[in-house]
Amino acid sequence: MRSGVIAQKVGMTRIYNDAGEHVPVTVLKIENLQVVGQRTEEKNGYTAVQLGVGLAKVKNTSKAMRGVFAQASVEPKRKVAEFRVSSDNLIEVGAEITAEHFVAGQLVDVTGTSIGKGFAGAMKRHNFGGLRATHGVSVSHRSHGSTGQRQDPGKVFKNKKMAGHMGQTRVTTQNLEVIRTDADKGLLLIRGAVPGSKGGWIYVRDAVKVPLPANAPKPAAIRQAANAGSAAEAASEGTE
Repeated sequence: MRSGVIAQKVGMTRIYNDAGEHVPVTVLKIENLQVVGQRTEEKNGYTAVQLGVGLAKVKNTSKAMRGVFAQASVEPKRKVAEFRVSSDNLIEVGAEITAEHFVAGQLVDVTGTSIGKGFAGAMKRHNFGGLRATHGVSVSHRSHGSTGQRQDPGKVFKNKKMAGHMGQTRVTTQNLEVIRTDADKGLLLIRGAVPGSKGGWIYVRDAVKVPLPANAPKPAAIRQAANAGSAAEAASEGTE
């Protein structure tokens, strides 16, 4: 089981495939996604990685989180989340994960907070048909009708579909296809709609109902430091 990623929803657009067909996609941006902590079986009783994304001002970061970021030697992050992983997929603290963590054609599970709609009626919230236009119905055409019974049992059961607060809940959409990735710009293009509003934080994980593609990087797609790459090139030139 690999780690997921934290991304920010940019919005929706469309791209064209090789056949000239347009594909609606949601654009997710992964920016400065780094590992800020580890959870191990010996110390915590389970294995997981703690990820942080974005950049936050120090004055807006609590003292407790400042200590977490200082211990990991990373800049303060705007959003922090934890992902369960298997012991062989633990990632080193400080490593930066790129958008190439997922491959084109892979299916993923996406979690976000749905757009809040406020207090909504039964027709909008639960797709009710409403009452008749005439034949004795007046004023209450969009009402939900009867909600209970007579004297026995004489109550409204829990979870009855009625008017109430709509949206602004945690929603997970499964088996969405990754169309394209761009590691340089930190973009992840996913087919179709993704729960959440523009600018909202989205959690993307490997799909649990389908096997992981063979070419998916393990434990993750790690960005190599620029100085490390130059040092490797210098070493190779020295050997020549």
